[in-house]
Amino acid sequence: MSDVPSPDYRSLIIAAIILAVIGWLGLFFLLSSTLPTVGPRWLFFFLWTLAVTGTTLPFVWMLHRRFSANRPLPPSTLLRQGLWIGLYTTLCIWLQINRSLSLSLAVLLGVGLVAIEWFLRILERSAWRPGR
Repeated sequence: MSDVPSPDYRSLIIAAIILAVIGWLGLFFLLSSTLPTVGPRWLFFFLWTLAVTGTTLPFVWMLHRRFSANRPLPPSTLLRQGLWIGLYTTLCIWLQINRSLSLSLAVLLGVGLVAIEWFLRILERSAWRPGR
């Protein structure tokens, strides 16, 4: 077994706190002080993505820490996975605005994002690293 140092997750948790605070406070001020026109609507989607990404990052980290049998993941991979969750919820909200979202479409979007992440993880695992 190689002596691969465990990555430091302090930066990930700090980023999660910053993203969640900016997202949730921004959403609070946006929803309490603006009208739903085009500009604030796009700002809502952006702030929602920040808020959900920051909120889910600690849970993604805990899930990987508990159930991962392989080597620990780098914080960038965990951030990307949290961002996928934020993107998924934002897409679902965007589709629900004009009543286009159905259960089958939500499942299909989720399966598609999981497949993209799976392919990215395969690509990361197969990359050649000198000295290993």
